[in-house]
Amino acid sequence: MKVMIRRSPETGLSIYVPKKDLEEPIVESEHESLWGGWIRIANGWVLDLPEMAAGTSLPITVNARKRGQESED
Repeated sequence: MKVMIRRSPETGLSIYVPKKDLEEPIVESEHESLWGGWIRIANGWVLDLPEMAAGTSLPITVNARKRGQESED
């Protein structure tokens, strides 16, 4: 699914999912640079992000893959 990742002074890193009209803060990530690992957002979803350069500027729209409940741990 397409998601937009951005940084704001109020919430820090957050994502917006246009198809769901959902905006949530990122609460946990596998890698400090975000890219190539998973992120967890405030509603509990875990999304896999693509590999990108560590210095990639935000905001950016990327294709992310939502993990199922069984693979979150």
